[in-house]
Amino acid sequence: MNKNLDCFLRTVRQLQACHYAQSPFSRTTRRAFALGVDGPKSAAHSIYPRRLLSYASPCRLQSSVRFFSQGTLSINTDSTSANEQKTADALLDDHVQGPDLMTVAPTQLPSGFLGSPKEVRSTAEEKDEENMPQQFFKDLQKCTSPSDVLDLASKFPDAPKYASNCLATMWTLTKKLSEDQKHYERRLMFEHPQFSQVCQCVMQEAKYMWRDDLAYSLLAVVKLGVPQNTRLVQTLLRVCQERLNEFDDRCLSVVANTLQGMEKSKNVEALQVGLQLLVEQRIPKISNVLMLQNMMKGLGKDAPLKLKTKLENKILYHIDQLTVPNAQHMFTLLAEMNYRSVPILNACSNKIIENISGTPFRRLLNILRSCKDLLYRNSKLCSAIADYAASVFYMWDTKQVVLFLSAFENVGFRPVDLMDAFAEKVTSDPECLSMKDLVTVLRAYSSLNHTPKSQNQEFLEALNSVLDKYLPKISDVDLLKAVYSFCILGYFPQSALKQLLVDETLHSLVAADGQNIEQNEVMLHTINACLNLDRNCFTKPAALSVKELPSTPAFSFPDVKEVLLSLLGDESLFRANVPVVHGFSLDFEILMDAEKGIVIPNAEVTDKSDIQRIAVLCAPASALCFASKHSRGRLAMRMRHLRLLGYRVILVHYQEFQKLKKDEAVEFLKGEIFSTETHLDSH
Repeated sequence: MNKNLDCFLRTVRQLQACHYAQSPFSRTTRRAFALGVDGPKSAAHSIYPRRLLSYASPCRLQSSVRFFSQGTLSINTDSTSANEQKTADALLDDHVQGPDLMTVAPTQLPSGFLGSPKEVRSTAEEKDEENMPQQFFKDLQKCTSPSDVLDLASKFPDAPKYASNCLATMWTLTKKLSEDQKHYERRLMFEHPQFSQVCQCVMQEAKYMWRDDLAYSLLAVVKLGVPQNTRLVQTLLRVCQERLNEFDDRCLSVVANTLQGMEKSKNVEALQVGLQLLVEQRIPKISNVLMLQNMMKGLGKDAPLKLKTKLENKILYHIDQLTVPNAQHMFTLLAEMNYRSVPILNACSNKIIENISGTPFRRLLNILRSCKDLLYRNSKLCSAIADYAASVFYMWDTKQVVLFLSAFENVGFRPVDLMDAFAEKVTSDPECLSMKDLVTVLRAYSSLNHTPKSQNQEFLEALNSVLDKYLPKISDVDLLKAVYSFCILGYFPQSALKQLLVDETLHSLVAADGQNIEQNEVMLHTINACLNLDRNCFTKPAALSVKELPSTPAFSFPDVKEVLLSLLGDESLFRANVPVVHGFSLDFEILMDAEKGIVIPNAEVTDKSDIQRIAVLCAPASALCFASKHSRGRLAMRMRHLRLLGYRVILVHYQEFQKLKKDEAVEFLKGEIFSTETHLDSH
């Protein structure tokens, strides 16, 4: 009986070994345990079977043969699919997530099945060996720092077999830390004696790793801050080049995302070129929108235009498959690729508008920032975001609202309801603004030329009180920006002006070794013009001696000139590019007899004439708020100053004017120049 039992056991073990060497199910089990994903076996493993046996853990070598009294080998395939989706989705975020470990339920022999005491002892020893890697991964999940991982690796003799798992865990533990904490943990990690052994093991096993292990090892090493010129990084780059054809779409996404943050070198550029060629070949076979987005993120702005166009066409082909998160992420991806695809952006905008409710703050902010980077303007999208922001305004803190206002200012859109609501909050509680917030808020409100109608003066005084609070510690540049914004709005903060116009402060702003000298000179020149032209009670000190700025090149508007000639009949009845004080210039100037209501040539003007001066300004689209005819800050200030100089200002929205037919354009200017209401108002 014992002889028959021994023979049976030997036969079972031979079947187990044969099953391990040939069965694809056992390969999937081993890979799933390490990575939590499914896929075909790497070619390197079939070439080096002995190396594979030494690389795999005892738990991975566990047989899938099932005795009648055993339960089936349990592999959570739903979890595997979820892990793949989770990892692919995470590639769209700022930080790529590492692969999750899967749980494999071990098979157990029934007690007493092996009759021999010797066999029982042997089985117990094998069971301890099988439990060792499970205990290692269990302890690995309890680690709280990279040093803990390295300490754990030094205690387990089989830890070098799981070097890629160690690196991935170390990266996962550090990526959510602050910069100071990251620096400290990295220093401890590099000084740890086990770290060099882990790196050495990764270099030795790179050729034999599963493709997922290889891709994530490269990602983890780069993210952990290992210098790029080290042998470890260069080895991983070279091995990735050699095994690039083995990578599936997800591995390609991971590698591409890793290369985005690396400095240019021969190995990096070679891998990027190979990656682009491989992606270009695989695009026709990819039908998953999420995977296409991963490719877009990984390739980045360095991808050839031809490849970007192919990706665009593929996305448009599957545009109906876009989910709301896909549409939201698409803006950021196109901005990272520096590729402005209006058809894709329009489709994504419609999807976002329909599902705007509940959209996270950060995604809305990224959409606005991407619109600015891509020079994409969609009035319906901006209006929908502005309305939603105004409806949830009271759920956000001050920092979030300030970021939103800055984003709207960058795209030139004026969210009236949001700005009014925030102005009301600041008026009632000025202390909610930090110094940085104050400068940003002033820039947004002055650039968009917006103040609340009901509490205009109260709002500006509240902002001035906050500025007075920070005067002792504000920098000269921030002080200049704040005063400049106030002057654009026609408000003059007395204490801030006195501090700004001190000789020492002015000298530091225009010093030869300073930064942004030209920009500072423009702002000082504007402040000087406001102090001279606006009616205010501030006495300008002699210290403000700002040199005249070089004259800007004059713009010609031949279509407007042609319409004026058709309307007035004589070119002597108007002048083009007329200079005025403080660097202002008029696109066209027309002189009109106020009593007779007729246009007269400049030569007939006398001191006794009752002359009305008309300034025609042609405003480009950038001088107006997007999707409205509301003048932005500098144009509004220019019009205010011209009125103070006695001009009647006619504003021509040049982009809209160009769309008019000639007869319509003539009627428009005729109505503006000879308007009875305007003529009466001038008196």
